[in-house]
Amino acid sequence: MINIAVIGFGYWGPNMTRNFNAQTDGNVLYVADFRQERLNVVNKLYPAIKTTQSAEEAINDPKTDAVVIATPVLTHFELAKKALNAGKHVLLEKPMTANSAEAEKLIELAEKKGKVLMVDHTFLYTSAVEKIKDLIDRNIIGKLQYVDSTRINLGLFQPDVNVLWDLAPHDISILNYLTDEKPHSVQAIGISHTNNGIENIAYLTMNYDSDMIAHFNCSWTSPVKIRQFLIGGNKKMILFDDTEPSEKIRLYDTSYHFVDKRAEAEKHKILVDYRVGDISIPKVPMKEALGGVAKDFISAISKGTTPVSDYISGINVIKVLEASQISIKNKGKEVKVNYL
Repeated sequence: MINIAVIGFGYWGPNMTRNFNAQTDGNVLYVADFRQERLNVVNKLYPAIKTTQSAEEAINDPKTDAVVIATPVLTHFELAKKALNAGKHVLLEKPMTANSAEAEKLIELAEKKGKVLMVDHTFLYTSAVEKIKDLIDRNIIGKLQYVDSTRINLGLFQPDVNVLWDLAPHDISILNYLTDEKPHSVQAIGISHTNNGIENIAYLTMNYDSDMIAHFNCSWTSPVKIRQFLIGGNKKMILFDDTEPSEKIRLYDTSYHFVDKRAEAEKHKILVDYRVGDISIPKVPMKEALGGVAKDFISAISKGTTPVSDYISGINVIKVLEASQISIKNKGKEVKVNYL
């Protein structure tokens, strides 16, 4: 039985606590939060779980095997470092850290201590994303040409990170999972409508060595919540709509190709042949993705397996976000992504 300490019981901590507590080979031993009113909620829902306002108490307890950190990103590094130094395995809420230098130090420490270091990129464990990867791996949609994502809603404004750091990790991690190809450079623009200078609307373009391109639209200021991920292949196209309760994936038997049967005098013209076929809705099993995260983390600890969302996945997302931030500050200048 793997004993877990959950640090932070705000927005995501309750979901972490519930899913880890439901694992047959996992047990939530502690929940730590500096707000007593949040601990009162834990005491009511889970009387058997110990509560404390001290993260250090939960981390340093000899019975604690692993620590799940669901706190603001600026606190991730110090908490994870304390946990690893105490000999505990660590799962971090996304994004992994506030910068890649911190992520590299945690990776080095985890390897030195022989402990699991994992990042909660929840979408990698959804049935929808797993099905999309299966379609891509079996070459159903052909060669990837573009990804166009819209992830917008009204709020929640973050005090410590901009909208890209808050929302884009989902789409960056999904795309990195779906294809082995990583973007060589990024371009980003954004704007802040608050007095703290933190961008609440941003657009990110990721450039690849192949002819694929990806574009992400992220906003905290939309009157509607949209979670759409379009994937275009040269055979078929996919729409992943996470707001759909059941029919999350639509596979479009749609494509185009260029026709080159023109006379020499018409070479400047572009002739395109379009094909529009059926739309199918692949069957996707219903499951809670965080349950998969919890199971993967516990398996990595007890069986030595490599997590789907390992620290390489975590730091690659941070590298893209850092380059994006530089691009925003330089009014959309193309910035190279330097991977670990």
